Amino acid sequence: MSLQIPQGALVVVADGGEARWFTNTGNEAKVVLRQHARTDVQNVDDDGPAGKAPQDLTGADLDEMTFAKQLSHALNDGALKQEYTHLVLVADPTTLGRVRPLLHKETQQRLVGDLAKDLTNLPLADIQRALS
Repeated sequence: MSLQIPQGALVVVADGGEARWFTNTGNEAKVVLRQHARTDVQNVDDDGPAGKAPQDLTGADLDEMTFAKQLSHALNDGALKQEYTHLVLVADPTTLGRVRPLLHKETQQRLVGDLAKDLTNLPLADIQRALS
């Protein structure tokens, strides 16, 4: 699958527990990613998932839901502070499904594409190939 990723776009590649933050230094025809951050779930004991969590969830499920909330907050904060103009979000289907409804209107307007695939642990070259 080929996404149109503008030069300078923020590309976030995530799964249920961590995210890698990139900037596309290439162009729409040739994606060249430069990684500038890596985040994982923070302060799980002090911060829970968004909304009500079903009783039968495991600790791992709660951690993943909490991370999705934290990731969406970081993306929303960046959009509201005008830190990026274009956003591409790549995540496993479950995480993507948890993050999407939590995105602020400003963040949604910057979202130029998303991909429901877990690429988080792949080498940089493989991520670039998957997005080109």
